[in-house]
Amino acid sequence: MTPTAGYADVVRDADGAVRITAAPVPSGPELPSPAPDFAQTVLDVAGAVLAWPLMEAGGPPSARIHDPGRAQQWLWAVYGERVAAAVHDLTAADGPSRVPVAAGALAGAAARLGLGHWALRWWPASGIDAIAALAPDLLGLEVAALTHHCHQLFDDGADQPDDCAAELIEEHEAGLDPLIRWWRTGIGPTGAADRVADVLRLLDDAADSAGLDGPGPRHLRAQLERNHQVDAHLDLGALFARPGGYALAAGRRPDPGGRTIARGTGANDWHRYPPGLLDSAETAVSWAAHALGARREIEVEALAHPAAPTAAVPLAAEVRVDGRRPLRVPLVRGADSWGGRAELELADGAGPVRIEVGVLLPGFDPGPDDPAGTAARAARDAVRELARRRLSAAAGPVPSDGSAHHTPGTPFLAETVAAATDEDY
Repeated sequence: MTPTAGYADVVRDADGAVRITAAPVPSGPELPSPAPDFAQTVLDVAGAVLAWPLMEAGGPPSARIHDPGRAQQWLWAVYGERVAAAVHDLTAADGPSRVPVAAGALAGAAARLGLGHWALRWWPASGIDAIAALAPDLLGLEVAALTHHCHQLFDDGADQPDDCAAELIEEHEAGLDPLIRWWRTGIGPTGAADRVADVLRLLDDAADSAGLDGPGPRHLRAQLERNHQVDAHLDLGALFARPGGYALAAGRRPDPGGRTIARGTGANDWHRYPPGLLDSAETAVSWAAHALGARREIEVEALAHPAAPTAAVPLAAEVRVDGRRPLRVPLVRGADSWGGRAELELADGAGPVRIEVGVLLPGFDPGPDDPAGTAARAARDAVRELARRRLSAAAGPVPSDGSAHHTPGTPFLAETVAAATDEDY
């Protein structure tokens, strides 16, 4: 008999959608409610959206089901038969129904796939905080393999952006050859070669199912048929080189003349720009106000993410003085940081002023998620601590018993590589 994994409330909303609200299984620090986007894992599946609190990813998800008929193909495999039956039997007149959850065969794999998409979007890479970046092609390929493994979650509908195994393989095809070479050498922690082989076979099956016939999938098929090891002197660092380096700190450039009258650290709100642009540390944004004769000028510097694009991106700093209307300062990508300067209106002899600085991408920015900053910062700190715990676990042996795809807590291969090559931090 499958053990009960808590319970779930099943109810129909006024708009006709069915909600499954699962009782969380605490496994980490509590986060503000509702949790910010970067502290949740979300998965678009057939007829529904699944969501797990990031710190409680081992428990059953909550769901908003807009098409119960389509969702029946996976409901029983995630929540168990009683929840699937409750959704099937629900009518508009029914009140909430509390139903035991018996985690099905797909529950752990679905949670792990959601976590993989979270890592692709929100992993808090930071040189300042010593959180290694994850090799994007390696992570993307493992998420593609997981997507294929979890094919029961998806159907032929066009409303499932996370049903993207073929697209992920094509986008991250550059990672196939290093991954094949890792498998052929057998290097890395104990059990890693078996995990790599499992991912490669899933990728081969996914490519075949999708009809992919490019150089990468053909090379993968040929190597799997050879099935032997060579190149034993390679190491993970050589296979998965990081895209660029990290600076040690922001705000260390010499002052460009004049007198520095104030300096500080700005807000680094992850909601206000896309992932992959800035170092994720709270102190990644710094500013300095200068007096140049009668003029006042502010200089803003934001440490770049190691994979940040060098092409033009209209990133900007938002500067507020004593809560007045914000000033936008365009930021230009340098070697390892974004920087910009603008004239600033400061009244002489008016005493201390309050200067607030944040970074945003106009058009993407939803606005500050927490005006006081305390709740959002606590959530970001919790996410950083989770990343550190996962990297620490990734430094140990890798499970090779076939359970990895069903266990959210098992490190991704990209985390294993990051933990094995973190001498720069």
